[in-house]
Amino acid sequence: MTELNAQQVQRKQELLSRKIEHVSLDDFDPTDLIEAFEKMSFSARSTARAARIFEKMIADPECTIILCLAGSLISAGLKKVILQMLEHHMVDAIVSTGANIVDQDFFEALGFRHHEGSPAMNDDELRQLGIDRIYDTLIDEEELRVCDLTIRDLANSLAPRPWTSREFIAEMGRWIAENGDPSAESIVAAAHRLDVPIFCPAFSDCSAGFGLAMHQWQAVAKGDPTLTLDAARDFLELTLIKIKSKASGLFMVGGGTPKNFAQDIVVAAEMLETDKEVDMHRYAVQITVADERDGALSGSTLQEACSWGKVDRQHEQMVFGEATVALPLIAGFAYRSDATKARKGRRLAQIFASHGVAT
Repeated sequence: MTELNAQQVQRKQELLSRKIEHVSLDDFDPTDLIEAFEKMSFSARSTARAARIFEKMIADPECTIILCLAGSLISAGLKKVILQMLEHHMVDAIVSTGANIVDQDFFEALGFRHHEGSPAMNDDELRQLGIDRIYDTLIDEEELRVCDLTIRDLANSLAPRPWTSREFIAEMGRWIAENGDPSAESIVAAAHRLDVPIFCPAFSDCSAGFGLAMHQWQAVAKGDPTLTLDAARDFLELTLIKIKSKASGLFMVGGGTPKNFAQDIVVAAEMLETDKEVDMHRYAVQITVADERDGALSGSTLQEACSWGKVDRQHEQMVFGEATVALPLIAGFAYRSDATKARKGRRLAQIFASHGVAT
């Protein structure tokens, strides 16, 4: 990166002066609004039905809840909501894009922040200043490079063997507890503390990819063995969660790879447990702005997933809305419910060592 002159440094500081603030479920109670939505139509009613289905997942003592995260959620101000869902046992496992986990949550655990911007900004100027833009959110590229290098250093410290994303992210959580910013709340650190496994099926598609590529490049140059990622074992571990659960439910924010990864474990469990009948996901909610007409997965309906034997149609709901609006309402309704107050954590990360799936 080119060194900035004094005027550019000042301009960069001006552009990165307003931090994104994370909304908290403690700051509002959407119960009355969701109940009013139930008597309305269109997106209001589908949002209310999704809130009720999520409440049913939480109240069902047999149900393991898998939260799927895609899109720029933590950078947009939703970190606190997801963290509260973890801490109040509304989530048993997470399947996410790498960006949410590494470039955004782990990034903030290093003491960095995301900043307010605008889609109308001059991107040529941002490039010259070393600022990256996600629609109306700004990130300091120099700070992202620190995140990349921290992942490399963590990889350098671990045994040179195949690792699942779940194992590596657990080590990230351990690292945060020992070295991170104590004032920066972190989903990765909380998941590690609560034994909630996090899977990133496309883990290299983020700062983890840059860090791991550097780890391997530098190790090979010295003739040293390297750490690798085992995507097949990732899928096997998540499938094991389905096998061990009496019932399962999906709460999907966005679509993409996390959605497909989590839906596919029903079929994988059927192929592994050939002597048993495997139930489809009993519950499913998806928040998305994607359209189903192009055949892409992100917008494909949960009814369509039933044809694949993945999702039961009795308790499923698509919410065609943007996550920063819909997630706080749906999660906030469940957060205030008696079902959440009574639910206990399942600590699913503890099951892997006892099954010989993880070393």
